[in-house]
Amino acid sequence: MNGLISWFRQLQFGSLLDTLLVVAASLLCITVHETCHGLAAWALGDPTAKNAGRLSLNPLRHVDWVGLLLMALVRFGWARPVPVDMRNFRRPKRDMALTAAAGPLSNVLLAWLAMLFVSGLTVPYYLHGGAVLTYSIRFFQYVALISAGLAVFNVLPIPPLDGSKVLFACLSRQSYYRLMRYERWGTLLLMALLLLGLLDGPLIWLRSGLLSLLQRISLWPMGLALRLLA
Repeated sequence: MNGLISWFRQLQFGSLLDTLLVVAASLLCITVHETCHGLAAWALGDPTAKNAGRLSLNPLRHVDWVGLLLMALVRFGWARPVPVDMRNFRRPKRDMALTAAAGPLSNVLLAWLAMLFVSGLTVPYYLHGGAVLTYSIRFFQYVALISAGLAVFNVLPIPPLDGSKVLFACLSRQSYYRLMRYERWGTLLLMALLLLGLLDGPLIWLRSGLLSLLQRISLWPMGLALRLLA
């Protein structure tokens, strides 16, 4: 896995095509993330995101341009939050936690699927080569890297990130709503931590661990398929 991470770090993002691949991968990751938030909320009784047109695979409905820029540059960022009205939930704290968890979980699944595609394309690439396969593999590698980064970033227990909503659901009702009122201050704290670089080490460590785990899981189906075809 160290070789894979080193390869990622050595990639040159200066070319126009590489930049387009990174932006396309970022848009896919944030679109899946936010759409799954909205779908989870809708399934749990809150139609707010649906009524706002956010149950869509159109990335322009979800993009936050600053968050997208950061994802393209440092592989961590955010999208425009999906609107959620907790009053529509049958069990507000629990359902809010489930809605929040849906985003990072969807990114873990997306990263795993991207690694499956990389594994599946690797064999024909070594047999035949070609620019299409080269850039297809690179695109899915970007998807895996960025999606894993988005997942670990959002599980941080700092408001307004998804991890804080899951953590707060474990608190008493009174404490929960008190902390939710101060959510906007968490944004300032988060921005300060990012600007000072204090989150870089933990985020890279978490992302690397997640990618290593997903890579091992993604290689198993390919190994099984090769044994069946042998």
